[in-house]
Amino acid sequence: MEYVSSIDSNKKVDAAQAIIDGLSPDGGLYTPLFEHRFDLDQLKDLSYQDLSYAIIRYFFADLDLNQLEKDIRDAYDEKFDDPDIVPLAKLNDSYLLELFHGPTYAFKDLALSLLPKLLLNAYRVKDYHKDIAILTATSGDTGKAALESFKDVKHTSITVLYPEDGVSPIQKKQMATSKGDNVYVLAIKGNFDDCQRLVKQAYVSDRIKSECADLILSSANSINIGRLIPQIVYYYKAYFDLVRNKTIRLHDKVNFVVPTGNFGDILAGYLAKKSGLPVNRLICASNTNNVLTDFINTGIYDANRDFYTTISPSMDILVSSNLERLLYLLCEDSGYVKQLMDELKKNKRYEVDENLFKMIRENFDAYYADEEQCLGTIKETFEKDGIMIDPHTSVALNAYRQYKAYTDDETISVVLSTASPFKFGKDVLKAFGINEQDPMMAMKILSEMCHKDIPHNLAVLDEMEVRFKESVEIDEGMNMIIEHLKEVTNV
Repeated sequence: MEYVSSIDSNKKVDAAQAIIDGLSPDGGLYTPLFEHRFDLDQLKDLSYQDLSYAIIRYFFADLDLNQLEKDIRDAYDEKFDDPDIVPLAKLNDSYLLELFHGPTYAFKDLALSLLPKLLLNAYRVKDYHKDIAILTATSGDTGKAALESFKDVKHTSITVLYPEDGVSPIQKKQMATSKGDNVYVLAIKGNFDDCQRLVKQAYVSDRIKSECADLILSSANSINIGRLIPQIVYYYKAYFDLVRNKTIRLHDKVNFVVPTGNFGDILAGYLAKKSGLPVNRLICASNTNNVLTDFINTGIYDANRDFYTTISPSMDILVSSNLERLLYLLCEDSGYVKQLMDELKKNKRYEVDENLFKMIRENFDAYYADEEQCLGTIKETFEKDGIMIDPHTSVALNAYRQYKAYTDDETISVVLSTASPFKFGKDVLKAFGINEQDPMMAMKILSEMCHKDIPHNLAVLDEMEVRFKESVEIDEGMNMIIEHLKEVTNV
């Protein structure tokens, strides 16, 4: 398996190097070149752990595979509160794939529980001796999941940037109370795109290369292929669960509906399809920041628009990094992808050619839900199905119902449920006309409504020490990053 830069396919590395680098030195995203299709009959009866090993070992074959198998079992153990890891729940008109049973109660746990182990595996394979500094931007859930996974991991440190007013109160509290001697959290007075831009600038910064020469920079965002590949697994797991419960027969096609802002989660679904999973349609769900919906429906990516802070903050993104990987996978022309990315940097806009747009439409549909629709779907789902969902899941469910009404498609559909409603209790309660500003009290009210205990790691947040309170202007972000990296180097 070779990984190439999305903007220069002549730059090729193996999996270990791609995982360590995170981002290609030229600023492109490492993208796998493969034609392999998995044998469904060989995979259909495997546990989540065995299924993970069977899929991930193919993409990361140059790692220590004995260690990989051990690491997968360690990653997906009792820290997940459901033995199925990603259980499937039945709704009236679809299925919910619950991806929030890990330690931070968001889907990012599925990949980030494994990423530090992949990184150390690659570190040993390459016989590296420099320490690795993880630098990550978050729109909410990646931050805490990454901090939890990398805390006190040997040879690593982690710095997380988040938009000061662009995450939920619970997400902010989770990050601010993070433990570990090797973790650092910084709020940026901007939006997620500003945080992500700072991270990308750091990768190509001559100043960092000079002043922090004893460190290797890497990322825990989905720009790191080590984050993306493990996400393929839960698409296969959901499909085989539908086969096991006799909802479908093996080789029948299904739809997946994915709430997404940075396009990583739904890209994992496309990689699942490309590797042999019988996927009919991948339905991209956006919130009011509907840049992806517009792109998939028109072929024009235009970030010249108002940015909205919504009740589904993990999707509040206007520059979707992983879309770059999809463009390369479809056209396999890195020169053309570089041209598009250069246009995006210069004009915050680009338009794909007719052939590439056709290939996008062959695989994807896209819809968006505004705040009112999101709240309405939360209320309707609880009243009709007895299931409480978070705002991101609600956006996806609403998008699915729009898709079904527009197409009359009766294909069995799985909606990815990406976070626990307790992480967004204050906003979930708005759907029922309850205005509770205290996030801890909101979780208690939600617990009483749905007769479920508040997840333990959220229930104890009020008792935890707030360690990180720093907030800086965008222009000061790079200085703060460098200052912290120099401290890490000295340690």
